[in-house]
Amino acid sequence: MSLQVDKLEKNMAKLTIEVTAEEFEKAVEKSYQKNKNKMSIPGFRKGKVPRKMLEKMYGAQIFFEDAINDLIPEVYSREVMEAKDLEIVSQPKIDVTQAESGKPFIFTAEVALKPEVELGQYKGLAIEKKSTEVTDEDVNAEIERVRKENSRTVTVEDRAVQDGDITTIDFEGFVDGVAFEGGKGTDYPLTIGSHSFIDTFEEQLIGKNLNEEVEVNVTFPEDYHAKDLAGKPAMFKVTVKEIKAVELPEVDDDFAQDVSEFDTLEEYKNDLRTKLAEQKETEAKNEMEDKAIAAVIEGAKMDIPDPMIDLQVRQMADNFARRIQSQGISWEQYCQFTGMTADKLFEQMRPQALKSIQSRLVLEAIVAAENIQASEEDFEAEIAKMAEAYKMETDKIKEMMGEEEKASIMKDLAVAKAAEFVVANIA
Repeated sequence: MSLQVDKLEKNMAKLTIEVTAEEFEKAVEKSYQKNKNKMSIPGFRKGKVPRKMLEKMYGAQIFFEDAINDLIPEVYSREVMEAKDLEIVSQPKIDVTQAESGKPFIFTAEVALKPEVELGQYKGLAIEKKSTEVTDEDVNAEIERVRKENSRTVTVEDRAVQDGDITTIDFEGFVDGVAFEGGKGTDYPLTIGSHSFIDTFEEQLIGKNLNEEVEVNVTFPEDYHAKDLAGKPAMFKVTVKEIKAVELPEVDDDFAQDVSEFDTLEEYKNDLRTKLAEQKETEAKNEMEDKAIAAVIEGAKMDIPDPMIDLQVRQMADNFARRIQSQGISWEQYCQFTGMTADKLFEQMRPQALKSIQSRLVLEAIVAAENIQASEEDFEAEIAKMAEAYKMETDKIKEMMGEEEKASIMKDLAVAKAAEFVVANIA
């Protein structure tokens, strides 16, 4: 087993990994044992055909693909783990260069390496602090938000659909008079004005009556994920089965008693003013931190490889897909109703992914420059937060945590301290 590392441009590297002929042969034999029961030759019972016979009939490399698919992830992980000086920050691009019986198995993996950071100024930065003054408009806006939270919905039967109504609809979509796959829904909840459907779908329901079948005409975006629908006009047959209106409570002492611990509206407003001041202080601190880190990034030098950004984008997209699925919406449905595509989502997320990588890299560089370390007390406090969030005992969380997990948490805590260091040293 051997590993050769060739550095390429822009923090890329080509790893050449050679596996002994003996280990490759073991992988091929394992593939034969796994697959022999699926193969048969006249004169032999299924699962009893000798490997040599199968290789003679179907080719010497009949079991190579399966063996290689098993071998590469195992060998790659092992070699990368042992190469402590390699900090790989992308998925590998694999290429098999030699796979022959009796010879070493050789493959290459093109990967991105963690970039080095040359810091510029990170102490004494001139950052303007955001105002934390709480205005009457702020208080009124918060009251309006609480009113909406405490609103109630009432079923409406004596009028047509209005903007802001919560409707329940049945729909079926047609292109050129033909129903298309995924374009049908039953008892679908739709808030008018939410813009969760494509084009002007929702606006066209305003003024429509209960149980009235109406035609809604829209045009799919040119970059729509379903290529057979992209750019095409479509007609949806829609029936509004239910209309619900949102009713907001009156703002008075009764309202204050319902939504707070206070007896009067004036007391409630004073409490809101105090809480909003605390909120604005937190927001101002976070904004200062964002601006300070952005300034540090501006002054730093680093060459970030594209595959590192690609990996960050994919992770962000996966998290987004999981969030919408937790709300009962599949990725396909989300694309159907919003006109989003995977490529468009990746493109939108790329600047955020780049900023996230840059922020992490400069803060890690500050951790090293200032020898910032997280203490055991910091670690214990973080475990306590986790225990509270997951409703678990701290000891149980520690039992589930290995040394690698603890090291990762300590590193994250040190990075958070580096952000605090930058803010504390603003001019």
